[in-house]
Amino acid sequence: MDSANERRERALIPTGYDGATCACVRSLARQGVGTIVASEKPDVPAAASRYCDESVTLPPPRADLLTYRDALMALAEREDVRTIIPVRPEDTYLLSRYEASFAEHVSLVVPSMPQLERVFDRLQLAAAAEAAGVPVPETRRLSDVDDWSPDLLIKSRYNVLTGMSLDKLGPADVDVVKDIHHVGRGETPDVSEIRASMGHDPIVQEFVHTDGEFMFAGLYDHGDPLATFQHRQIRGNSYTGGGGVYRRSISDPELERVGRALLEELDWHGLACIEYMRDATTGEYVLTEINPRMWQSLPSTVHAGADFPWHCWLAATGRADAIDDGYDVGVGTHMLYGEFGYLMSVLTEDSPHVERPSVPGTLREIGASIVREPHFDYLTLDDPGPFVAGLRRALPEGVVDGLSRLPWPRYADDRAPRHS
Repeated sequence: MDSANERRERALIPTGYDGATCACVRSLARQGVGTIVASEKPDVPAAASRYCDESVTLPPPRADLLTYRDALMALAEREDVRTIIPVRPEDTYLLSRYEASFAEHVSLVVPSMPQLERVFDRLQLAAAAEAAGVPVPETRRLSDVDDWSPDLLIKSRYNVLTGMSLDKLGPADVDVVKDIHHVGRGETPDVSEIRASMGHDPIVQEFVHTDGEFMFAGLYDHGDPLATFQHRQIRGNSYTGGGGVYRRSISDPELERVGRALLEELDWHGLACIEYMRDATTGEYVLTEINPRMWQSLPSTVHAGADFPWHCWLAATGRADAIDDGYDVGVGTHMLYGEFGYLMSVLTEDSPHVERPSVPGTLREIGASIVREPHFDYLTLDDPGPFVAGLRRALPEGVVDGLSRLPWPRYADDRAPRHS
């Protein structure tokens, strides 16, 4: 690393195998900002990027959150680190919970703990949506449900499980429960088993039959929007839903209205990725959840011109007035690993609520969309490292070694990623 890079101001990005991290590294490099990728995981794709200045090892947060906090704090104390960008739910919680301590060393743009509690507790979030006039599925505790005749979903009450949400957990405990149980009409689930597997009394929501899934993202400064973005999710991790793996940027006034109304009700500060589904009967945008951090589909957001990593850097360094909140509409992008996951879900998953697509039809749709819109989250001609590193987790070693020996283009290290 040359002396100029050693002197660069940096953003610290704690991560696992999160797709948002690579987008942050490339985006900030384009603006001359350095990055430190920090993780407890081996072979993190973003650390293989030619635009990553430094990668360091952290202890696992879910083993002991306080040990993890102290290691992250030691990095935050470095003179070259200006801010920390959250891409995982546990990091948002940690930075909000200990914001005063971190603020002695870095500038953070994260929600307050009262704001975070309303978002992380899906019962409180449903109440906030109702207060804002935003459609939300009927939401109840599992223990309060005695009628299983409608189509229903069971999922964790909390976005993150901590001592904030459960008395049995201490300050060093953190976990994330992503299980979703689809309950068909008239089925009676094993309530005790579900409650035991989730470790708490989860929530039950009515299943909304939709004709599309959408995202509204924003960066807010104490209730005021600095930048917003929208996309339509065409395919998710699974044919039943999940994070977007093929999306296209849009601009819909009604989606903007419900997104802003909810964040205004929350007097929001920081990042917010709000997932909505459009009711197939009413046409309303119905709230799914909020993730107060960078999102899985961030590469597609940046590709459309909504440069949220750079926006966050500007907000954290006192230059929010320099944020350009425009973006291009109609830009479609793919997460290639996610497209494979979607295909596997068609082959292996069942849902009582969502009809399984045909395998030949799915193959045709994926292939046609990649040819039509060859824009990808990881794969870029001048920075193949993250894509190859990701493949190492999914393919036999010999195949990946062969890919790494291909004559990828060589460029001068001008810190300006070129996306294909």
